[in-house]
Amino acid sequence: MEHILQFAWLIPLLPLVGFLINGLGRKWLSKSVIATIGSGVILASFVFSLILFLDVRGGQTGSGVVHYFDFIRVGNIHIPFDFQVDALSSLFLLIITGVGFLIHVYSASYMHSEPTEHYGRYFAYLNLFVFSMLLLVMGANFVVMFIGWEGVGLCSYLLIGYWFKNNDYNYAARKAFVMNRIGDLGFLLAVFWLFAKVGSANYSDVFSSLQTLSGTDITIITLLLFVGATGKSAQIPLYTWLPDAMAGPTPVSALIHAATMVTAGIYMIARSNVLFTASPVTQTVITVIGLATALLAASIALRQNDIKKVLAYSTVSQLGYMFIALGTGAYVAAVFHVMTHAFFKALLFLGSGSVIHAMGGEQDIRRMGGLKEKMPITYWTFLIGCIAIAGIPPFSGFFSKDAILLSAFAHEGMFHQVVYYLALGGAMLTAFYMFRLFFTTFHGSFRGTHEQEHHLHESPAAMTIPLVILAILSIVGGWVGIPEIIMEGGERISHFLAPVIPLQEGHTVSHSTEWMLMGTSTALVLLMTGLAWNRYAKYKEEKETALGKTLGNKWYVDELYDKVIVHPITSLGNWLEEGMERTGIDAIVNNVGRGVQYLSRQIRLVQSGQVGSYVLLMVVSILLFFVYQFFIKK
Repeated sequence: MEHILQFAWLIPLLPLVGFLINGLGRKWLSKSVIATIGSGVILASFVFSLILFLDVRGGQTGSGVVHYFDFIRVGNIHIPFDFQVDALSSLFLLIITGVGFLIHVYSASYMHSEPTEHYGRYFAYLNLFVFSMLLLVMGANFVVMFIGWEGVGLCSYLLIGYWFKNNDYNYAARKAFVMNRIGDLGFLLAVFWLFAKVGSANYSDVFSSLQTLSGTDITIITLLLFVGATGKSAQIPLYTWLPDAMAGPTPVSALIHAATMVTAGIYMIARSNVLFTASPVTQTVITVIGLATALLAASIALRQNDIKKVLAYSTVSQLGYMFIALGTGAYVAAVFHVMTHAFFKALLFLGSGSVIHAMGGEQDIRRMGGLKEKMPITYWTFLIGCIAIAGIPPFSGFFSKDAILLSAFAHEGMFHQVVYYLALGGAMLTAFYMFRLFFTTFHGSFRGTHEQEHHLHESPAAMTIPLVILAILSIVGGWVGIPEIIMEGGERISHFLAPVIPLQEGHTVSHSTEWMLMGTSTALVLLMTGLAWNRYAKYKEEKETALGKTLGNKWYVDELYDKVIVHPITSLGNWLEEGMERTGIDAIVNNVGRGVQYLSRQIRLVQSGQVGSYVLLMVVSILLFFVYQFFIKK
């Protein structure tokens, strides 16, 4: 533990330092210095994270809590500022800093056309984003986690609305901010509930006090925490902010979708697995919401034509799979999919950025095509990302998605069987919409303008090198979780996380069944890939059907929200402003003021400056006084 104390605090501190330097010095630092500082601090954090990870894996330190200072001490309330260092946090630190560093390097080139001051602002926000996520992961209690939780919410608002002169982007940023605040209220109420029942928000205190909590308490607390997770990790009904978050620069999308924001909800539930396991009701709710989100988002992705929107709905769908795993108690499978998803989703987003960069800002895949020859590195790395997310062996997504499907199938009962088959259907949709995106973008003939075709080119090395590294990770990243039936001792991630997430007992299937499940899912995914190739390798304009139009309009969920929630609240706000404030409260206050002014003007007339009038008033007043005293008062 002493070894950890020497540098664990540096991991989040370095990005914070980068934020301060780039933020304060954005007007006088050069772009090269800004990019070096912004990327350098994340690289340094990654190096420290790697050392920490190796230390934890080697068993030199094990898990533990590092105390730094008392954050709050009022009466019986004691909230320490502690970091928790263990297998789960060290794995997330690697994902956040490793993928985050590649995104920073990519950004240095992608954002280079920005004015220097805005370039510095951009990197300052990125650093602050990473700092907040690291704080969230390293906190040893729910309060420190909540500070990081709010930090990533703020940074997403700042980065989604980075081009703040565009009102549409500002609306998207505001939407993300408001929807996350709704979820955050659930998180906050859960923390208050824990304080009321346990008297502490420390993980160790809470998880060791389950016997003091009733079943109702645990269910309410976990449901409230899950409400928080639905906001950050974009689940029904709080998912609509994530596709709109594409308004920000593409590297920001990669950071939000792969390494920071959306993984927060998964991490929180995985960290609190002891609580959630004790509430079957909450687990069922999580499974149902996760499954519904996975299928809904996958169906929408089928008909999106914006390259980033397809990836955005893909993220929502993949997050649904992670929640299915959490709901079925397969916490390791969820964390495993977080890791592999970080690799291939960052790869796909950065690849889409490379395409958009070459197309001069064009994002509609119907106006692309034939980019394979012009952008070979982007083409091959994007293909690897598509294979990985589709779940084709031996790429990373296959192993993590197979673990989730297996966890659903292994449970007894009709409910979990239905979950398995629907999740399998979602996996088929994933393969289809991803390869629709791939073939439409890179194959066939070019459908853009002559000017766009003339400027088509491969991206510079600062952008393609991160693509290559992420592509390699998208291939081999899943090999830490190879099922035992394929390679004995290949399932290493569950053993590594065992000190935090106990190994599952029961819910096993025979080897022949497991082979059959893997073979079936692989065959179906390959079938859908072939269908996508057959239909989109030579793109033709599609005739719009009623279902296609509905999917293209995202099942009209945004319109429904506007109709049912936004417009009524706006109307109520307008009524409160006009009916209550202006004609009610303001009218009373203003009329009181006008009355006082009127009376003052009338009383002022008495002050005429004529002595005779004053004497007359004095005599009349004295007479009235005597009349009152002698005749009326009696």
